Amino acid sequence: MTSNVRKYMFLTATIAVAFVANAAAPQGWLLAGSKPANYDTGIDREAVYKALPSAYLKATADPDGFGTLMQSFSADPYVGKRVRFSAYVKSDSVARWAGLWMRVDGKNVQQPLAFDNMQDRPIKGSAAWNRYEVVLDVPQGATDIALGILLAGAGQVWINSVAVEVVGADVAATGHLAKQLPDGPRNLGFDQ
Repeated sequence: MTSNVRKYMFLTATIAVAFVANAAAPQGWLLAGSKPANYDTGIDREAVYKALPSAYLKATADPDGFGTLMQSFSADPYVGKRVRFSAYVKSDSVARWAGLWMRVDGKNVQQPLAFDNMQDRPIKGSAAWNRYEVVLDVPQGATDIALGILLAGAGQVWINSVAVEVVGADVAATGHLAKQLPDGPRNLGFDQ
């Protein structure tokens, strides 16, 4: 796991501390991140996809941190299931990277149970509407799920047609369990 991913996991785990209470975030969402004051969010009724308005996340400065439009909810209905968070995203002048993200937390929010932020397949530059997804398993002990779109650095992203759904094992997980263990012991004879 890279240092940036660990840093992001920690920052999003402490996201309740770093949010902008007065931002014009769409109802049910909030603007957060490591530098939320350097980002703007809201509803853009002119950036439509499938005749629906979009939410946007836009850098108002060129911060060294990130902003995220996010929400969290109880994991109870999803425990023991595989969950896919998908959305259509459009980008404009994304200088560093952007991506959908989802995190499954247990009692210790400092150590997520599962996590994916698309850092290994980032959205960059300018692009028309594309569908993206993150898929995570929600293990026993999960208490809540947080998800959203993040923007690191300058640029703007729009998000539309958001869906959260339970999927089968035939859909590959994109993230990882923080403490995923092998099925059994390995290399007991030290021959490898």
